[in-house]
Amino acid sequence: MSRWEPVIGLEVHVQLATASKAFSGSSTAFGADPNAHTDPTVLGLPGALPVFNRQALDCALRLGLAAGCRIRPHSTFARKHYFYPDLPKGYQISQYDQPLCEGGAIEFLLDDAPRRVRLTRIHLEEDAGKSIHQPGATSLVDLNRAGIPLCEVVSEPDIGSAEEAAAYMRALHQLVRWLGICDGDMEKGQLRCDANVSIRPAGDSALGTRTELKNINSFRFVQKAIEHEIRRQIRVVEGGGQVVQETRLWDADAGTSRPMRSKEEAEDYRYFPDPDLPALVVDDATVEALRTGLPELPMDRCRRYLDQLGLSPEDARVLTAEAPLGDFFDAAVSAYGDPAGARAIANWIQSELLRELNRDGRELAACPMTPAHLARLVTLIEDGTISGKIGKQMFAEMYRDGTAPEHIVARDGLTQISDEGAVEGVAQAVIDAHPDQAAAYRGGKTKLIGFFVGQVMKQTGGKANPALVNQVLARLLSS
Repeated sequence: MSRWEPVIGLEVHVQLATASKAFSGSSTAFGADPNAHTDPTVLGLPGALPVFNRQALDCALRLGLAAGCRIRPHSTFARKHYFYPDLPKGYQISQYDQPLCEGGAIEFLLDDAPRRVRLTRIHLEEDAGKSIHQPGATSLVDLNRAGIPLCEVVSEPDIGSAEEAAAYMRALHQLVRWLGICDGDMEKGQLRCDANVSIRPAGDSALGTRTELKNINSFRFVQKAIEHEIRRQIRVVEGGGQVVQETRLWDADAGTSRPMRSKEEAEDYRYFPDPDLPALVVDDATVEALRTGLPELPMDRCRRYLDQLGLSPEDARVLTAEAPLGDFFDAAVSAYGDPAGARAIANWIQSELLRELNRDGRELAACPMTPAHLARLVTLIEDGTISGKIGKQMFAEMYRDGTAPEHIVARDGLTQISDEGAVEGVAQAVIDAHPDQAAAYRGGKTKLIGFFVGQVMKQTGGKANPALVNQVLARLLSS
């Protein structure tokens, strides 16, 4: 493997979150009976004319702006001809030589280091239908997907490993969900990937013959399919053969790929401008209005967490996985009133809040605990009002019904015992009750301090200040 260098580019189809299809009024809702969401335009009936969905344009522009693309003020739709049963018109409406967005990049962290994969283009197109193959050489066609608006995001061949390809795909998935332009449910086909893979001798600059892998519908399969294809191409070349330019279908169940067809070139599709659709003209005012409305982007927020709040790359990665989680964290840090509390708040979110949400299958929006309540809980621990152990007990109630932490402390009398005289009285009683362990400690088994701390905490119902308990016990046991 070290003798060869993979070169990878991805083409990702992003289903845009519109209520109706790209060029007609049929619904895009998932799960309807087969062929329920069709109309004369989707079916390609004579006389039916397409009308472009403005909401799809806004979604595509938001993605292009977020990726730093150049927005083409004048773009056109083309007809891409091929003949499949699930494409009733005999062509797909897409963009060819004048795409909406060009250039730009997707940024992400890989092994805690920043990576940047350049984009060739982002263009608009409609989806095809779905062929359902049954035993006995019978196939059925469902056209509910036909006409659904897509963005095709085409990367440059900047990706150097299967692991990096999966990380890029995750970053794009995160971005489209962050922008609210795609739900990103891969089981519903809302994000699908084709991978172009080639190999070359390590250190060479010339590109090898590439193959295209189709039908990849998960991050794990992106990595597995590309790893498999890299190994296959190396075996072919080292066996004296040549890699053939072709399209291969990835079979996730078998963990292998198989030839599907020879790779088409642009001329095979016989592109030409769609005569039924006028040019797509995007003015500067539209672009600037959408640019102004963009949220803080995931990598910008990640850099802020690293540079301004001192979080670790792993903390920053987790807290920027979903926009609502990052918003919750920011609100909690703001309520705390000091960036110095960011690490403690991040720890509580990751160790307690996310664990509870995952266990319950609950969305953050359905959690009654507010960011301000979490900030106040951290404050009560930091200023010594309650212990960390008591804090975890309180968190469970706060998560369950949104009770304010101050109310729990006052109601249950949970204020931490930080009076040295009171702690010393309990500690001395514990030592007197366990003379054998005290003698063993004094004989050199100093790890028994943990036993005595546990006993004191038990006697005080977890309210004693742990640091003070350790200090007092060490003094009494050494005297």
